[in-house]
Amino acid sequence: MEIKKHIPNFITLLNLFCGCIAVLFAVNNSFVLAAFFVFLGIFFDFFDGFFARKLNVSSEIGLQLDSLADMVTSGLVPGIIMFKLIGLSIDSPTFNETATEWNDMFHFTGFKASLLPLIGLFVTCASAYRLAKFNVDIEQQDFFKGLPTPANTLLIMSLPLIMAFQNNDLINSIILNKWFLISLTLFSCYILNSDIKLFALKFKDYSFKNNVIRYIFLILCVVLLIVLHFAAIPLIIVLYILLSIISKD
Repeated sequence: MEIKKHIPNFITLLNLFCGCIAVLFAVNNSFVLAAFFVFLGIFFDFFDGFFARKLNVSSEIGLQLDSLADMVTSGLVPGIIMFKLIGLSIDSPTFNETATEWNDMFHFTGFKASLLPLIGLFVTCASAYRLAKFNVDIEQQDFFKGLPTPANTLLIMSLPLIMAFQNNDLINSIILNKWFLISLTLFSCYILNSDIKLFALKFKDYSFKNNVIRYIFLILCVVLLIVLHFAAIPLIIVLYILLSIISKD
């Protein structure tokens, strides 16, 4: 009987563990492997809450632990990825595949450090604020205020995956445009902490009538992923926001 109350927290720690591994890969420019562990962490993030509800062992510790794990997997990692991408976009010679140490990224001799990539870390700060607000907001049970951190992380992590696997020159040039990346960073910070109500993918029952918007969203997600692969992820996030705005669910 006592063991089951620890199961959701153990799954949450698996999320945190995956996030830590993702940080290591992200710092060393292994974006694809970083994305893999982020996606695995988000998978665990979904199921810790699921098992907590099914086993009826939800706790305040579990809530706080979940946010701490999300802060790494869905807060720190996307901030590092955006930091790296902005660095690549300004064509700095220190942002290349051979840079393996943090001190390779900044040249303090002669004060030649580039500060622009640090804008990417705004994502981490905005994620921390969003998670703190979520923990004290008792209204966000059946909906979210602002984009959940895992969804925002999927959006950012999709960028290096699109470049790695779809390798379209036009798309790559857009993704590695510094103004695009800075704009996306600022949009990300805004949408994380906005008051826009977004529906949650929680099914109280599985009837189509009571879950029309959820079923439509899931069907469109599958279609987009089949047709566009990783390039579908940004469109799915936009679709999620738009459907939430037009829906009264």
